[in-house]
Amino acid sequence: FQEVFPAQSAEEQLPELLAPGRPPLTAYCGFDPTADSLHVGHLLAVMALLHFQRAGHHVIAVVGGATARLGDPSGRAKAREPLAAERVEAHAQGLSAGLRRLFDNHRQLFWAGGRPLGRAALLDNAAWLGPQPLLDFVCGAGGRLRMGTLLSRQGCQARLRSAEGMSLAEFLYPALQAYDFLHLHRHHGCRVQLGGADQMGNIMSGYELVTRVTGEDVFGITVPLITSTTGDKLGKTAGNAVWLNRDKTSPFELYQFFVRQQDNIVERYLKLFTFLPLEEINHIMEMHAKEPEKWGPQKRLAAEVTKLVHGREGLESAKRCTKALYYSSVEALEAMSDQELQELFRQASFAELMLEPGMNVLDLCRKANAIASGPSGYQKITDGGVSINGIRETNPETVLVVGQHILKNGVSLLRIGKKNYYIIKWLQL
Repeated sequence: FQEVFPAQSAEEQLPELLAPGRPPLTAYCGFDPTADSLHVGHLLAVMALLHFQRAGHHVIAVVGGATARLGDPSGRAKAREPLAAERVEAHAQGLSAGLRRLFDNHRQLFWAGGRPLGRAALLDNAAWLGPQPLLDFVCGAGGRLRMGTLLSRQGCQARLRSAEGMSLAEFLYPALQAYDFLHLHRHHGCRVQLGGADQMGNIMSGYELVTRVTGEDVFGITVPLITSTTGDKLGKTAGNAVWLNRDKTSPFELYQFFVRQQDNIVERYLKLFTFLPLEEINHIMEMHAKEPEKWGPQKRLAAEVTKLVHGREGLESAKRCTKALYYSSVEALEAMSDQELQELFRQASFAELMLEPGMNVLDLCRKANAIASGPSGYQKITDGGVSINGIRETNPETVLVVGQHILKNGVSLLRIGKKNYYIIKWLQL
C-alpha cells in the first residue's frame, strides 16, 4: 500500500476489519477502457485485488465503459482525445477478457487451496451510469458532493489555471467515479476502493459521497505507480506501455521486459508482482549475491509474471522464443508455432514458398526477396552475411536439406546481416 484514506480511521479500523475470522469485506478497483488491453502499469492494482481475494475477501473489477468516455483528468496536462461509444465498448470487451484471464490464471496456477478464495466479480459501470437520468444524478449525487473537495485537487487547480483550461466533462469525472463507489456500496456492500497513487483525489470524492449518503465508514487504498527507469509512469499516454494482451505484447516480450530489470529494483518487483513468500525472495536474493551472472531473480520474476498473465503455455512460449533467439536453439525453433515465430520476429518478412528440386541457398534468398539480384547478392552469402536456422551459410550453391535448412515444423528462419529476419513457411513438403 502507498496510502490509506481517511488515514486515521483506516489505520484504526482496517486491521481489525481485515483480520482472519472476521466477515469478509468487499473491495473494488476500476479500469477505464481507453485501450483494448491492460498494461503492466495496471498490474499492481490487479495484484492488490488478488491479495484481498487470497485473504478470503470479495473483490470487484469494474471496467469503466461509461467513465472512459469522459476521460480521467488525473495527472494530465491536457484533455484526453474523446472516444466514440462503439470504440469504448470494443475496448471494454478486450479489458474484460484480460481481467477474466488474470483471475482464472491466478485461481488455477497460484492458489493451492486451504481456505476458499473470496468471490470475484467483473462489472461495467455503463450498466448503472448509462441509464442514469441527468437531472436525477445532479440532484442526487451532485447535491451531496462539495465543490471545495473537487476544486482542491492539485491537478484540477493546475488545469484551471492553464491556457487550455478544463472541460465540464473532465470536471465531472470524479463525480461519476464517486457514484461507482456509492452504487457498489449499496448493491454489493463494497467498503474499500483500490487504485493507483494518482487516484487518491477520485477516491476522496467517492469516500465523501458514500459517507454523506449512507453515514457508513468506507476506505480508500492506493498502490504505488510503476515507473520506467526515467521516472515516467508506465502507460499508453507515455508511449511506453507493456501490454498484457498477447496480440499487442507477446509472452516473450513481456518475459524479456521483466528479465531486463536492474538489480536495484528486482527485489522490490518480486515482492510487488509475485506471490512468493518473503523468505523465498530473501533466499533468491542471497543466491543472486553469490552468482549474479545467472540473473536468478530476474528470471524468476519474469517467469512468475508471464505465467500469471499468459498461463503455463504462455510461459513455455516465452522460454522457447528466448532459447531460439538468444541461444540459437534449433530444437526451440522446431517446437515453435507460426504464431510464436511471427510474435518473436514482428518486423520479419513472412513468405510461403514451394520447395523445388535442387533449390539452393541462393534460390531461397532471392525468392524471399532477402538479397539483391546480381553479383552483390551472391557476394553477400560468400561473405558470411546469411544464416539459416542460426547456422551461417557461405556457399550459395548449397542445396537445401530437409531437417537442416528446413525444420520439422516446415519453417526456415533466414537471417541477412545482424538484424534482418525472414520467416519462410514451406508448402506441401
